[in-house]
Amino acid sequence: QVQLVESGGGLVQPGGSLRLSCAASRFTLNYYAIGWFRQAPGKEREGISCISSSSTLYADSVKGRFTISRDNVKNTVYLQMNSLKPEDTAVYYCATNRGCTAVAGRIPDAQYNNWGQGTQVTVSS
Repeated sequence: QVQLVESGGGLVQPGGSLRLSCAASRFTLNYYAIGWFRQAPGKEREGISCISSSSTLYADSVKGRFTISRDNVKNTVYLQMNSLKPEDTAVYYCATNRGCTAVAGRIPDAQYNNWGQGTQVTVSS
C-alpha cells in the first residue's frame, strides 16, 4: 500500500521559516509527481506546489516564498517555507499524481491520490 507521511509542521512567528517533509514508504517516490496542498479551517483545500521529474510549479499565493525539492535517496519531497504569514496557517498535505499541472495560477487537486495524514502549520505571534 502506497503511503505518504508528512512532518515538520509546528508553530512559527510571522516572517519565520519551516521545512516540511513528505516521506514515501512502499513505493519509489521519484516515479510520481508530488503535490503539496493545504487546508485552513472553513476553507477549501488549496494546491500550493508540485514537483515532477521535469517541472516544479507554485501557486501564486506562495510563489517566491516557498521552494519544493526532492531527495531521491531519502525518498522524500520537501517544502521549504520562508517569510511565513498568518494566512499560511493550515494543515499541509502531500499526494501523488502522474504529472504537475496548473490552471490560472492554481494547482487543482482532482487527480491526486495517496494523501498523507497532514501536518499542522500555525503562523502566529
